[in-house]
Amino acid sequence: MILYNVTVNIDNDVHEDWLNWMKAVHIPEVLATQKFSSYKICKIISRPEEGNTYAIQYFCNSLEEYNEYQEKYAPNLQRAVISRYSDKFVAIRTLMEVIE
Repeated sequence: MILYNVTVNIDNDVHEDWLNWMKAVHIPEVLATQKFSSYKICKIISRPEEGNTYAIQYFCNSLEEYNEYQEKYAPNLQRAVISRYSDKFVAIRTLMEVIE
């Protein structure tokens, strides 16, 4: 199984709007690609001084599915986030293989 993790630090002034939009719009659009079987939203609490930081975790069955997502869908979906929140967030993307 492949885990695609997107860690996002979002500015306080748009935090609530961003979280609601992620749940109602962005994550459902990512899942609609049918490349991911499930997801989790985790709030990072170990560094509260750094504001609102989340790890959005998407799970897919194979590296091929992930690569297809990146080629066909990710550019447009990422553009939508950038256009809505431009300079209000920083995102770090990590790809992992789930061992157990």
